[in-house]
Amino acid sequence: MFIEHMLGVLYHPNDEWKSIREEHYTTLRCYASHIVFLAAIPPLAAFIGTTQMGWSIGGGNFFRLTVASALPIAIAFYFALLAGAGIMAWFIHWMKNTYGSESSFDDCMVLTTFTATPLFLAGLSALIPILWVDVLVGMAAVAVTIRLLYTGVPVLMDVPEGRALAFSSSILTVGLVVLVGMLAVTAVLWGTVMGPTVSA
Repeated sequence: MFIEHMLGVLYHPNDEWKSIREEHYTTLRCYASHIVFLAAIPPLAAFIGTTQMGWSIGGGNFFRLTVASALPIAIAFYFALLAGAGIMAWFIHWMKNTYGSESSFDDCMVLTTFTATPLFLAGLSALIPILWVDVLVGMAAVAVTIRLLYTGVPVLMDVPEGRALAFSSSILTVGLVVLVGMLAVTAVLWGTVMGPTVSA
C-alpha cells in the first residue's frame, strides 16, 4: 500500500494525498512499517560503499574505510535519521497553529514520512563511489521531495492554498536547518569519537 501511495502522490498528488489522509496513519505505524526500514537505506548503502567499493572525491585514488570504523558511523547515522524524522514532524506540528491548521501530530508524521521517502531512497546512490552521480541523484530527490511537500501540505494540514504555500516554505526552511545541524554534529563526531579509519 505504501508503494502505491508513493506512486500515486507522484502522478496524481491531490487525490492520493486525500486517500492517505483518510487512512489515518498513526505515528507508530509510520515508524514501524516505513521509517525504520527507509532510514536504514542510506547508512547501509554508505557502509557498503565506503568499506567494499571505496570512495574517490576527485576521481583519483579510491579509499576504503575499515569495517570497525564505518560500522559505528553507520549505526549513528541510522539513529540520527530516525530522530530527524520525528524532529521534523514535531516542528511541523509546532508551526501548524500559525497557519491555521488543526492537524494532529500523526498527520504531521505522515507528511514527514511521505515527503522524506525520496531522500531515503536516494541514499542507495551511496553504493556508487562516484561523487557527481551521487550529487545528481541527491538533487533529483530534493526536487521530488519539494514537490511532494508543496502538494501535500494543503491536503494533510488542511490549510487554504495561500497559507499552504507559506507553510510549505517554512517547513522547507526548518528541514534545511535540521539537515545543517545533523551535518554539524557529524563533523564534530568525526573529529572526536567516531573518526573514520582508512583501510590499508
